[in-house]
Order: sequence, then structure tokens, then C-alpha cells
Amino acid sequence: MQRRDFLQATCGALAYAGIFMPSGISANVNKPLIGFKQVPPSTQDKVIVPDGYEVRKLISWADPLFSKATPFDENKIIDKNAVENAKLTFGDNTDGMTWFDIDENRAILAVNNEYINPEIMFNHQGKNMSLDDVYYEQNSMGVSIFEIAKNQDGFFSVVLDSPYNRKITARTPIDIQGPARGHKLLKTRADKSGVRVLGTINNCASGKTPWGTYLTCEENFDDFFGSSDENYAFNPSQKRYGLSIKGENYEWKLDERFDIAKNENEPNRFGWVVEIDPYNPNSTPIKRTALGRLKHENAEVVIAKDGKIVVYMGDDEANEFIYKFVSKAKYNPNKPNRDILNEGTLYAAKFIDTKDFEGVGEWVALEYGKNGLDETNGFYNQGDVLIHARLAASVVGATPMDRPEWIAADPNGKYIYATLTNNTKRTQTNASNPRNKNIYGHIIRWHPKGDHTSTSFRWDIFLLAGNPLKYPNDLRKGTSNINVENMFNSPDGLKFDKFGRLWIQTDGKYSNKDDYEGMGNNQMLCADPITAQVRRFLTGPIACEITGIAFNLDYTTMFVGIQHPGENLANSHYPNGKSSTPRSTIVQIRKKDGGVIGS
Repeated sequence: MQRRDFLQATCGALAYAGIFMPSGISANVNKPLIGFKQVPPSTQDKVIVPDGYEVRKLISWADPLFSKATPFDENKIIDKNAVENAKLTFGDNTDGMTWFDIDENRAILAVNNEYINPEIMFNHQGKNMSLDDVYYEQNSMGVSIFEIAKNQDGFFSVVLDSPYNRKITARTPIDIQGPARGHKLLKTRADKSGVRVLGTINNCASGKTPWGTYLTCEENFDDFFGSSDENYAFNPSQKRYGLSIKGENYEWKLDERFDIAKNENEPNRFGWVVEIDPYNPNSTPIKRTALGRLKHENAEVVIAKDGKIVVYMGDDEANEFIYKFVSKAKYNPNKPNRDILNEGTLYAAKFIDTKDFEGVGEWVALEYGKNGLDETNGFYNQGDVLIHARLAASVVGATPMDRPEWIAADPNGKYIYATLTNNTKRTQTNASNPRNKNIYGHIIRWHPKGDHTSTSFRWDIFLLAGNPLKYPNDLRKGTSNINVENMFNSPDGLKFDKFGRLWIQTDGKYSNKDDYEGMGNNQMLCADPITAQVRRFLTGPIACEITGIAFNLDYTTMFVGIQHPGENLANSHYPNGKSSTPRSTIVQIRKKDGGVIGS
């Protein structure tokens, strides 16, 4: 298929249906999968949902999880009391989240708190950081776990003092397991054995295991490291993972643990997938090193036909890779399966072009002693391969992608979808990444030849985001299912509901001008994988990202994260209005008739 034909096709996804249609699925023309009326783009400072729906706040940054906690202080006085109080309240910048059942009216939400915005958090806007400020930030990040219960009106409320409620922060003890446990590059002055680290940070998206645990994924950890030695010489691996003298100016090097000049191995202890048991508040989280060290977005877990666990993952940076992990052991629903993620094979994806926008691919094993991963390329054991997973994937020839973010498995078929958010650094195109300086992003999908453990797959592009208003005659227009009514940029969050609807969340430019004219604030859309129809379901407040999605048991309530409203001191006062501080918030959405969301 030629590019011009792709753009002119009645529906980009249907152009490949004869090749890729998942087994057991057929479009029901009498009952459309998407039943709501699309909302228009918005630049308002609020969450807007379709007619027939209502939205309500569940929890905001610094709201109490325990009755003894002090509620949010608009005066922003940070002292040792505030530092301790932060461990008792909901963290900042909500991101990936997962629902864990207790009963039909009660559940546990496990929620990532990815990072912080000093310009919002402090009166000094991050310009005069103290060590207490750093500790306050550290206790405001990580993971918040709390119980929620359904009210008589169908909405949910946080259950204060629930035995399930807890915070896992940048200072919480966490075990290291898997092949890299005890590796010399994980040893520090404080942990000479390399088996236990303090904290998890930059927790982006997440995953859920069949045995009922939460997978939280560490992403841009490099932002929080710096060096007191301005002449510190970074090695190739440190450079590849983005470490620098100043980091992102969070000034965490005031805590010597985050000063590379004094603790050069500490960054190696971040960038992992962390497994947490939300049902046991006394359990110790575990960093599962077999899944590789990278800037993880989420961890999409599927069970292969032979019972092995497969975890799909994206590395969120320009020209990085897509990965999957295949467990050695098989899942047994009658056993705990607690250590099944400790052994297995990590693979990186190679996308091979066969024609425009489609092709085949292979998963290349990242195993010590294979595919060039040996002493000649600087790898001396499997721990080296996993700690330097990015370098290993380059050695085996994985395909650099346009910022791989969330990955989602279609519950009705074999397809796996991945958002490629954008890549302004791309200078050489290929069929899987067809645009130079890709400012709008796209969604790619693949299905294995056989089962998820297969090392071969076929792929196509499901959607190119774009702006047909500004660029009606080239690839920046997007695919034919993108039009002036539903256009968006930078797809990020991605999740299927059990009915097969694909929910797409954006983290892009919200200037609403120039290349982004007509797109408004960040948003959430819904796609039908069979017809490729896309409709806008939600728009967020000023300067926010829409990220994180969960559903209750009967899919009549949807939970959505509103991250960093008002970032960079943009004029937002969400969610409380007036002159209040903008605060990251989880909202809950219901249909007024009590029906299934999206129907």
C-alpha cells in the first residue's frame, strides 16, 4: 500500500483487516461499540465529559489517607512535620493506576505518583531548596495505595485509616530480586550487598499480574540525580540513560544518595519494574531485575497458551525500544507465583518493513553470550545485560522507535497496541516510524505468529495522529480516521476495557495554536479497533496531562488521572477553583443512567 493510498483509505485499520483481523471478532453493525456523543476540544480549566455523563473528584494531591493526617496547606509551609505528613497523604502527579477487588462495593486503588512540580509545590517555586524540601518531595512520590468504597449514589469515596492504606515513597525499603541481585553495579556505601534499595521514583504507568499484585514502572529516574563534581566523567551507559551534572534542577543531590559523584552506583538501582502486594500492607516491594532496566512506561501482562507469563514494555525516550519478557516458569492459578518474574528471557523488538505502514518483526533475546552480548561488547554476565538493557538492545539491532509508551493487549484477540508518543529527533524514517520530526505521534500494533511466546510477529500502523486542518496534503494530516473534529497529538496512555474499546490518553502540546491549532487541552479518546473510529470522550483542565485509567467491576465507573494542571505556572486552579493551588487529581466518571462507560 502506497502512502497516498493509506491516507485516502476509507479506514486505515480496515485496510489490513484481511491480514490482521483477530480471531473471534466481528464488527456488529447493529450495535456500535462507541455509544457516546463526542465532546469538542476545550481550553477551559475543568474536566468535560459527554452528555449523559457526570464527573466527580475522588482524591487530590495531599488529601489524607489517614484521619491523623493534616489536609493540604495552601500556605505551603514545609518543615519536618510536613515531611512526615506527606507519608500519610495522597502523592503528587497521579499516573498509572489499577483496581484490586475486595468485594462488589469495595476495592483497593494502587496509584503511581510519578514526580513533583516544585514551581507549584513551594512558595519559593523550587528556587531555594532545602534538605527538608527534598525529603518532602521524596515522600510525595512513589505509590499511594488506598481503599475506596461505593456510596449510595454510585460514586466512590476514600476509606480513611483502612488497613490497606499505605505510601511507598522514594525512601521505602525495597528488595532487589532477579539476575542482577547483588551485582557489583548495584552495591553502594549504604548497601554493600546490593540487595536492598531505598525507594521507587518516577513511577509512570503500571500493570497487574494474574496473581493479584501491582507492577509499578520506574521511568525518568535520571531527572533526580546530579553531581557535586562539575567535572564528573560519565561513562557510556550513564550518558545513554540521560544522567547529567544538574539533572532537572530538582536539587536532590542535597541528599548525598542522589549525588552521582558520591554514589555512582545509586542510579543503577532505579529504572526497574517493582512488584507490590496491595493486599498485604506489611509486604516489602520487590524490584524485578529480569524485566530489564530502562525508562519503563507500563507493563502489560498476558498469559501465553502454554501458561508462561509475557510482559510487554515500552522505553519512553526518543529512538528507544519496545521489549517483552517471557517467564521461565508457567503460571499456576493454584499456587502463589510470587517469584515467577525472577527468571525468564528479555527480548527487544526488531520491526522489519515489507511495505508502507506494515511489515513483520522479530524478538531478539537479550541473553548473555548470545547475539553479541559478550565481553567483546562490554557484557560479562546477565546482570550487565539487564542493568544496561538499552545498550544491549542496540547491540542486537532492535528498532529505534518514536518514544514507546503504554502498551495494551486487546482482550478479544491477539493484537498488542503501543503508543509512540512523538519524536522530534527522528531524521530517518521507516515503515514503522514513517515521519521525520514526528510531532503528533502514532499507534502501532502487532500480533504474534502463533502465541505470545513466539519470536516472530506481524505489525501495522493503527493510527497516525495529525492535524488535517493545518496539513491536509501530507503525512502530518494523519490517517483517514483523524479529522478536524477529533484530532489530537501525542497519544500516551492506552487501555482496553473488557468490551474491546481502546481508550487513548494524551500528553502533548496544549498551546492550541500553530501546529496544534484546534486541539485544545490534553484529552482522552475512545477507538473501535475494528472500524478504527475515534471519538473524543474527555477534555482536561489547563496544562494538564491525562493519564491513568481504571474501571470498577461492572464498568459503570471510570477513574481517570489529571496530572500536573497548571504546570510551569500556567493559569489553572483545578480542581478547587478561585485562587487555589492547582493539584493533581483522580476523577471518577459515571453515566447518569448507570450504564457501562462508553456504551
